[in-house]
Amino acid sequence: MSEPTPVSPVSMSATLAADEALARRRAAGERVLSMASGEIGLPVLPALRDRLAAAAGENAYGSVAGGPALRTAVAGYWERRGLAVEPGLVVAGPGSKALLFALLLAIGGDVIVPVPSWVSYAAQARLVGALPIPVPILSGQGGVPDPERLREAVADARAAGRHPRAVVVTVPDNPTGTVASAATVRELAAAARELDLVVVSDEIYCDLVYDSSAPAVSPALHAPERTVVTTGLTKNLALGGWRTGVARLPDSELGRALHTRLVAIASQIWSSPPAPVQTAAAYAFREPPEVVERIAASRRLHEKVVRAVAARFTAVGAELSPVVATCYLYPDFEPLRDHLAAAHGVHDGDALAALLSERYGVGVLPATAFGEPGRPLRIRAATSHFYGETDEQRTAALESADPLVLPWIRGSVDRAGVVLADLAAAPVAALAPHA
Repeated sequence: MSEPTPVSPVSMSATLAADEALARRRAAGERVLSMASGEIGLPVLPALRDRLAAAAGENAYGSVAGGPALRTAVAGYWERRGLAVEPGLVVAGPGSKALLFALLLAIGGDVIVPVPSWVSYAAQARLVGALPIPVPILSGQGGVPDPERLREAVADARAAGRHPRAVVVTVPDNPTGTVASAATVRELAAAARELDLVVVSDEIYCDLVYDSSAPAVSPALHAPERTVVTTGLTKNLALGGWRTGVARLPDSELGRALHTRLVAIASQIWSSPPAPVQTAAAYAFREPPEVVERIAASRRLHEKVVRAVAARFTAVGAELSPVVATCYLYPDFEPLRDHLAAAHGVHDGDALAALLSERYGVGVLPATAFGEPGRPLRIRAATSHFYGETDEQRTAALESADPLVLPWIRGSVDRAGVVLADLAAAPVAALAPHA
């Protein structure tokens, strides 16, 4: 009898597992502060809700790659960002997460991933039978591996008989909330061309850069023939439950071949994106004024709250690169290592995350969840659950000129400050008025 095929080693997504654990504790009546998940806690824009409801009768499968209306709207969205594409090279799917997985299947070979990087990149590589090859980022430039170290890692992998064929980047970055510089992205694109790598650029956060006059630079601008770009509505419009993602394939021989394989894979996995959601998504990607205004309000809210929480971390001595996009912070408690060891028996990020959860009811994720080796004293925290428990509160947060004065947001920020001060045996930092 032949041996059974080994099962790919993969665990529950760290973000989803943390969310479920906190939900159970909240249901049991415990006081918890959720900073583990990046789900954006904001209400559905009414114009999108109405279009989804009106499209509820659309129940046919439709095109595997998505309907013409959606693909045309998405092509326009990218053209407005300097990334013109024919609608025929756009593929839609049930979330960019599913598209990223299908892309790794379509590309084949091993996968370069930045360190740190989103929790699912390395797991998805393993699921497709590939080896995730970690390459560190440059300081303060999350989401993009250091181009020089990328060259070294690919050379070493190929010398060892491996076959790296793709590099995944995140622009802007989860978990650090930072953006790689234009020069780093340009050099990454040059390295990918030299090494014959496909760049998979996850740009799900591209609309959440605080300074809209200085957008993140896509590697597709510098290596257009080999860069696939993905995005969706999960973050900019807080539509995580709608599961809609889109991919832009390069207009090249490589890109057209990838498109053919990606659509074939999609036909065997999800058949087609959900039709009613496509209708609402097409409207969103056309970016009418109410969509543009909602995303701008979201950016302002994220920036205000993230910067207030960042001040709590730095006030107790943690180091933190300036957050310029998203709702994420990636503080380093290395300056507090001796104190944390002596006062709490904490020697790494895993123990720190466990302490914050068990003693204080604060959910965060350790750096190891994002692929960091060794025993770093880093964690990722998200502020996206601070905006309210009801749609009424969340709408008020979006509309407020100073969301930090709203009692539910102020309470969460203050709670984070009290916990960090107790952890570090430091004075509690006051929340500056109109911060």
